Amino acid sequence: MTDNYRDVGYASFDIGGGRRPAVLVVDFQTAFTDPRYPLGGLPLIHAARDRTAQLLEVARARNVPVAACYTAYCSQKDMPLWKVKAVREEFFYGHPCAEMDPKIHHPDNFTYCKNAPSMFFQTPLITFLVKQNVDTVIVTGCTTSGCVRATIVDAFSYGFRVLVPEECCGDPDEAQHRSNLQDVGRRYADVMPTAEVEAYLRGLPAAA
Repeated sequence: MTDNYRDVGYASFDIGGGRRPAVLVVDFQTAFTDPRYPLGGLPLIHAARDRTAQLLEVARARNVPVAACYTAYCSQKDMPLWKVKAVREEFFYGHPCAEMDPKIHHPDNFTYCKNAPSMFFQTPLITFLVKQNVDTVIVTGCTTSGCVRATIVDAFSYGFRVLVPEECCGDPDEAQHRSNLQDVGRRYADVMPTAEVEAYLRGLPAAA
């Protein structure tokens, strides 16, 4: 089968990880991980949450910084024009669906609220990463086709090396999950098995 993208030069290089990575965790809040909520019963996202929790243990053992975000608003007045019913009705400050999933939350994480798809858009993330001398971001979270993809594109645009552990991202639809990972892998990021990302982390100096 022909691959028109590869034929014209897409996915021609692997970028690889740098010397100072950080893990970014996109929206593993209870809205997406607790079946009580409309978006909370999606098995691919639950599996990604569980695999990310394991990755974070490896990251913390190597002193790799972790930034985790959730999405919430004061009211619909400060909310973008989302077309997702649950976001419009529940994603507000103080609502339980805005709490970080307990498998992900850790006191050492830099945890903050975002109000757009990307973790970078008008947030303090860049300041955090610069202070930590980060050159590589490992992007995890949900959803692959939405906020994860937006975060990958912005990380690339800011000049970071971008690694995506494929089992650590989740989406409502497996076909969209795979399609979006394939596409960002052609253009912006190294998409790889999570075990390879963990091996990269374990190979860092202990005081990374």
